Amino acid sequence: MSKKNVFYIIFFALLSIAFLGYSGYVIKAEKGSFFGKEKLPVLGTNGHIVGGFSFTNQEGKTITSKDVEGKVYVAEYFFTTCTGICPKMNANMVKVYAAYKDEPRFRILSHTVDPETDSIPVLKQYAEEHGADPRNWWFLTGSKKELYKLARAGYLVDDGTYAGDEDFVHTQWFALVDGEGRIRGLYEGTKKPDVDKLITDISRLLKEEN
Repeated sequence: MSKKNVFYIIFFALLSIAFLGYSGYVIKAEKGSFFGKEKLPVLGTNGHIVGGFSFTNQEGKTITSKDVEGKVYVAEYFFTTCTGICPKMNANMVKVYAAYKDEPRFRILSHTVDPETDSIPVLKQYAEEHGADPRNWWFLTGSKKELYKLARAGYLVDDGTYAGDEDFVHTQWFALVDGEGRIRGLYEGTKKPDVDKLITDISRLLKEEN
């Protein structure tokens, strides 16, 4: 084989490799991974983010939206005296926590819907019963109006509107949030397939934001 033919073979081989590499890069930019694996969707209206908040955790520490900037986190709503869906939800949340408790870029935010009953000591005991480390799993209390506003207008886990002191949020949905405060998935916390998907999607989102 002539040197000229060898040159053309090498040239076109390198050109093909470059083209495939560029194609993979473009697909990654558009879909989140090489060769077509799609990014998780962004939920809500265009530009929707959770927004700012300030609550108190089980240690009496103020937790704000600044504390989750750049973090992937899961948000839920519950109350400690619930005998319906909450025990199952938080048993499943323990599984989520076990999968990512050593990941420094991950948090769980569990908001009470009954701040009058769920005082800081009550939340602390409940957190300890679920093996929650206060460094990365926060049980939050605060103004009922602000807690409910965030559930509805921020996390999109309830479609009601605030109705005063008699209002009550009781939702089984977990919200997966990215480092920019965008909702990237909603999952029924009482259903094993949804919880399994959440665990998988957290990994995908962490890789996407790496």
